[in-house]
Amino acid sequence: MAKSDQYLSSNIAGAIGAAELVLFNGRIYTVNEQQPWVEAVAIKHGRFVAVGSYADVQPLIGERTRVLDLNGRFAMPGLYDMHTHPDLALAPGYSGDLNIGLDDPTPEQVKQAVLDYAAANPGEGWIYGQYFVRYTFKQAGLGADREWLDSFMPDRPVAILDRSWGCMMVNSKALELAGIDADTMDPRHGYIERDSVTGVPNGILVDGAYALIHAAMPPTPQHALQRAYREGVQFQSGHGVVGTKYVHVCEHRLNALKAIDQAGELTVRVEAAISWQDDIFPVKRRWELLAGERHFYRSARLNANAVKFHFDGTHESRSSYLSSVWPGETSWRGHLNLTPEHISDMVVDMDRKGVRVIAHCTGDGASDLFLDAVAEARRRNGDSGVRHQCAHSTTLLDANLERFAQLQVTAEFSPVGWFPSSFANARTVFGEERMQRAYNFKGVLDAGGVAVMGTDWPVSSINPWIGFEAMITRENPFGSEEGSFYGNPITLEQAIRVMTINGAWCMGMEDKAGSIEVGKSADLIVLDRDLFARSAKGNIHDTQVQLTLLEGEVMWDRQGEFNNTDHAAVWQGELPNF
Repeated sequence: MAKSDQYLSSNIAGAIGAAELVLFNGRIYTVNEQQPWVEAVAIKHGRFVAVGSYADVQPLIGERTRVLDLNGRFAMPGLYDMHTHPDLALAPGYSGDLNIGLDDPTPEQVKQAVLDYAAANPGEGWIYGQYFVRYTFKQAGLGADREWLDSFMPDRPVAILDRSWGCMMVNSKALELAGIDADTMDPRHGYIERDSVTGVPNGILVDGAYALIHAAMPPTPQHALQRAYREGVQFQSGHGVVGTKYVHVCEHRLNALKAIDQAGELTVRVEAAISWQDDIFPVKRRWELLAGERHFYRSARLNANAVKFHFDGTHESRSSYLSSVWPGETSWRGHLNLTPEHISDMVVDMDRKGVRVIAHCTGDGASDLFLDAVAEARRRNGDSGVRHQCAHSTTLLDANLERFAQLQVTAEFSPVGWFPSSFANARTVFGEERMQRAYNFKGVLDAGGVAVMGTDWPVSSINPWIGFEAMITRENPFGSEEGSFYGNPITLEQAIRVMTINGAWCMGMEDKAGSIEVGKSADLIVLDRDLFARSAKGNIHDTQVQLTLLEGEVMWDRQGEFNNTDHAAVWQGELPNF
């Protein structure tokens, strides 16, 4: 039986008694403004029962209390990653799909990878995988399209995702098997690029349109999904994450998460967001899940009480929906995947049902419409208590910054564009004025709102410490590209709040977790360095987490400090190398 199955009524009264676990002689940053620094904590029944000095915890040390001397090490609350996709990153590889294995492959490298895969996997089956980068094709003077793929692989269906996940490149055979031709209508939440004269698809499917391809392919096998999620939570626990959101799930993915949960291996709290449309893959039981079947998966560690909308597209395909025309265009503002009426009614309906809406908004026009829809939900439903989430928030209108606080909406930012890199520079397509207010953490925080980070893996690294450092510096953590980037940095204290208590707020549990306080969930991480003792630049991104505690249980133990005890960790040793 998993420890999380040992339920304890919240109505149990009586004295605290001896603690189960005491950590002392540490430099512990609590994120509690009333008591920011302490040296010791005592834990019982998954909660902090004492927080303060050694004198405060010493009376709670009994014969069976496990006591750990931190020897002056730095500790803090666990981290929250509010947007990521382990299944999209890992399951294709565990299904035996194509993995080109390069961040920015050249067209020739993409071609060779396809040919090598075909040779190693003969037959007529799909060649499906990741990634190409459309920008590198433009640099090489080539069109990323079906004709290019047909030139060397005409007889087997080929489908390759762009690294941004904003589009897919397919060959003619794939289009044929999916039944996509000149007469196929564009789905509202995406579009098929076509010849301007004939209307024949050119092999690029943007945003939700490539779900038409996934619908023609075999579904991802359950073993691949379970392995992807298991390794994802193992990696996250090993990097100090205690709460996360897996954004875009279907019934198959929920079944995989439930299996891991029941095995006692779901070592982070997971909020799984059901796909509102077939943005990436088909969701056959969407309406049953939203009607109430989602509660079948509910546990202390797992809930599916959220839904993911794709309001607009991506930078690379110029489908982000802007408040004014795109640079160099006369009327094109991007693509809105849902009508404003659809957005408003569905946000109101989900809010009434108590379901959190996580809305993909990369353009300032999309986030503006989302905030309008939440305002309408507040008008019709009153304060439902549901905190909706603006995903990515890549560029926001200055006039909207105060609305995040007013409407109790979370501004979630994705770190792929916070610091200069070849990939980030390829995304700076909004124009200079908009890029100056890109990823505007400071603006939201200064206006009293709540900002959080979502790694958005596989678009950017699942290691949260990389984005953590770049929040503070706006510089490349690896030093490969010097100089600061667009937007304003925030302080270390603000960044820690973004990564801890703000994440708990985003999950609706800031009264129970997110800071180290008596009565709250005993979530705590011990690091190999003191974040306050050195400059952020170059010194946070490679932070090593030595211990991760969730609800008083040891999830990750790098050095085996709890080996052969009742508190032995779920994970230790080597972490998966992604």
